[in-house]
Amino acid sequence: MVDRIKHDAPVLVIGLGRFGAATAGELDRLGREVLAIDEDERLVQKWSERVTHTVQADAKNVEALRQIGAQEFQIAVVAVGSSIEASVLITANLVDLRVPQIWAKAISRSHGKILERIGANHVIYPEAEAGERVAHLVSGRMLDFIEFDDDFALVKMYPPKPIRGLNLTESGVRTKYHVTVVGVKSPGKPFTYATESTVVSNHDLIIVSGKSSDIETFASLGN
Repeated sequence: MVDRIKHDAPVLVIGLGRFGAATAGELDRLGREVLAIDEDERLVQKWSERVTHTVQADAKNVEALRQIGAQEFQIAVVAVGSSIEASVLITANLVDLRVPQIWAKAISRSHGKILERIGANHVIYPEAEAGERVAHLVSGRMLDFIEFDDDFALVKMYPPKPIRGLNLTESGVRTKYHVTVVGVKSPGKPFTYATESTVVSNHDLIIVSGKSSDIETFASLGN
């Protein structure tokens, strides 16, 4: 069922706190049809100019969800995180309404497990993920860090000293450090895919992929 959901299907976003509002606003900016709902009339008013459809409703009440047509949506995001009880009730309501794809925000691993058990397809840990990402960025030369489920990461960083002034074969990036330089950006030029003959200079930015631990080691090689 999930596989048949159209890539441009409308999205129901429940909760207009920081996370929900950011999700709804970005979806709207990307041209997706969004219905954002919240119990708080003040938040609904605040976001009504930035998101196409906003409605005041109590999503803990399954009848209120029915009235706004929640059962017609194929994708829903439960962005209510501060109250675990509310988050669980809303997710259960969406499961009862047979919404095929439910994304739910969790504030702890135990909260996330409950959401998964009652039927959330995707559990999001925005605080934990943001914290992990910041830890990597604070710790060294990385400018951006994206980690995937299987300990694989993609990082934007300045090149460590041992690989500067050499092409990627000579510097032995893959053999010595077990990471791959995917792309290089020189000042004033767009990113280009790296090849074996690409020479990395002091002023370049590089995109590196590999295991998170290997990238951490590579990034700590120094200036």
